[in-house]
Amino acid sequence: MKKILATTIIIVATVIIVAGDLFAIPAFARKYNMSCKTCHSPIPYLKPYGNEFAANGFVLKDKDAPRYFVQTGDDRLSLIRDFPLAVRIQGYVTYNEENEEQFDIGTPSAFKIMSGGSITKDVSYYAYYILESGEPGKIEDAWLMFNNMFGSELDLTVGQFQVSDPIFKRELRLTNEDYIIYKVRPGNSMIDLTYDRGVTFAYTLPTSTDLVLEVVNGSGIGELYSNNLFDRDKYKNLMGRVSQAVSENLRVGAMGYYGNEMVDQPDTSLSFKNGIWMIGGDATLESKLFELNVQYVYRNDDNPYAMQIGKEVKTQGGFAELIFRPDGDESIWYMVALYNHVDSDDNALDYKSIAGHIGYLLRRNIRLVGECVYDIDNEYAKFNVGFVTAF
Repeated sequence: MKKILATTIIIVATVIIVAGDLFAIPAFARKYNMSCKTCHSPIPYLKPYGNEFAANGFVLKDKDAPRYFVQTGDDRLSLIRDFPLAVRIQGYVTYNEENEEQFDIGTPSAFKIMSGGSITKDVSYYAYYILESGEPGKIEDAWLMFNNMFGSELDLTVGQFQVSDPIFKRELRLTNEDYIIYKVRPGNSMIDLTYDRGVTFAYTLPTSTDLVLEVVNGSGIGELYSNNLFDRDKYKNLMGRVSQAVSENLRVGAMGYYGNEMVDQPDTSLSFKNGIWMIGGDATLESKLFELNVQYVYRNDDNPYAMQIGKEVKTQGGFAELIFRPDGDESIWYMVALYNHVDSDDNALDYKSIAGHIGYLLRRNIRLVGECVYDIDNEYAKFNVGFVTAF
């Protein structure tokens, strides 16, 4: 135990020394000459103002946008004066992953090159290229958004995104531990609530009710299939969400997903149709010091094992996340507790865990973190310390 503690102290000290040399700010903060805390608390977690900024096409309503474009004399051409680029690097040292009783230095665990911004009035984009877990690089988020279409509150986004983004954004969570229910795929199904290609329609009513409709392939964001298409079958799937601000501090939402897919039978050339539907609810309760996020999802697959006579699989679960910031937006340290629960007829998906996470802001754009995750079913804990920085 003394050896483990000493090693952990050395690792944390090394992270502080290395991270202390980084004094840069991300692309949007550079563009508007403002602090990261305007939108994040802490990075990369978005505050309501940050969500509003993103939904407005990365444009601040009270800032003059034209000065950010090159004046070419052609009013039909929009060229960004300074092409926005930012980098995010994160790394962890982990002990006891998968109950293996060993240390692993996983730095960097992820390296992202990000770009995004306004192309012209009411048209914006966002994309990033990621090297993750030692795997070859790939593009995950990559989309174009048309804001305030037809002079209304209707927004249209097309490209690659996470199906769960309108609810809770996995990429912006503070913990290394994931929102597991969003990643669930019973049997041989290809469908989950993470990355997919599609179109999103978003509309806000005068009652502060947010409406979202997604039309997606249901095939993830892998490579082209043999028919030279990204969608592996003829089906398109739908995800809808309604979210309502009940008070200044409470927002509740409900979601539904419906679709079909062709599922391959292992070790054969056979494929069978799998029908899927999901329903769920979510809520966010905020105060100056605390934020509580809750998600529940129930999923039904009628043939995820690709059998001639379908076998129905039911899955349910969710998460509860509590974030504590002792000084609100001005906090230089914070704590997170995250509980995950998945219960499925596909026993391989069953999962229960509780995570405790603490972070310290060396700079607004440099987080030092420590985390412990306890696997309740398998009765073991894993630990990691590391850093997350963007510049």
